[in-house]
Amino acid sequence: MRSRAMRELDRTLRTIAPKDVGVALIGESGTGKEVLARRVHDLSLRRAGPFVPINCAAVPEALFESELFGHEKGAFTGATERLHGKIEAANGGTLFLDEIGEMPLSMQAKLLRFLENRKFMRVGGTVKISVDARLIVATLRPLDQEVRAGRFRADLYYRIQGITLSVPPLRERSADLSLLVEQFAQELAARHGVKPARMTRAAAEMLRSHDWPGNVRELRNVMELLAVLRDDRKVRVQDLPAAVRAAARGEDARTAESETLEISLTDPLERSVERIYDTALRLERGNRSRVAHRLGVSIRTVQRHFATRTRAR
Repeated sequence: MRSRAMRELDRTLRTIAPKDVGVALIGESGTGKEVLARRVHDLSLRRAGPFVPINCAAVPEALFESELFGHEKGAFTGATERLHGKIEAANGGTLFLDEIGEMPLSMQAKLLRFLENRKFMRVGGTVKISVDARLIVATLRPLDQEVRAGRFRADLYYRIQGITLSVPPLRERSADLSLLVEQFAQELAARHGVKPARMTRAAAEMLRSHDWPGNVRELRNVMELLAVLRDDRKVRVQDLPAAVRAAARGEDARTAESETLEISLTDPLERSVERIYDTALRLERGNRSRVAHRLGVSIRTVQRHFATRTRAR
């Protein structure tokens, strides 16, 4: 990366990675905390072992214990076979707990117990299992604030604190933007079998002026949409998502009217692409040639899109 903040962060990661100490990453959603956690793992003495991520915000509370510690056959209704949990899977490697601040308080106590002696029992089990894994955690908000609010256990906080690193949002490291755009353009072109996206000067400037509230994840989603929707030509301003264009004009993207081919940059790619085509088809009253003109793609691209969807049904 080119920005000073990310160069300094990378130097710190290189220093601490071989030390086998705990690491806590703090940063906004989409800043790339899992990528950095994986980098610590890859630079560590545990790099030959597994890297096991788990998003604490995505696991239902009722399933959390089983997801983390595993369960024995017959431990509960539906447990038809033994399941090895994430902690056991991380043995010899690194366990990455993303959004740990969202972990239920009941599970925080059980995680603390494991961290104190590095042993646990599967749900429904009677045998203690030893695990040697490095722990890296990530959070959107400083955990000391969560402790004061009563949402996070103080004893667990002090146990996992380790080396705490702040991950800057993309808007604070604009020097990295062009490098990330090029990286994603190459990566996504290879993935979708197209030529890498090239930007007009105006489009590139609009990307630079965007605040990127969704950070690196939002940028990657934008680049993937461009890779899928455009033909072999330079990306123009009108090819950029409406949210990016509205922000550049100082408007609230949520006020986009129905005439705008609006997308959600957090939606799965397929859903966003389908919404764009469906909106264009409605606005052009079913005329696919005009859909192609509106989207700035060839009629062949439009026909291929709808044919693929028809076959999928």
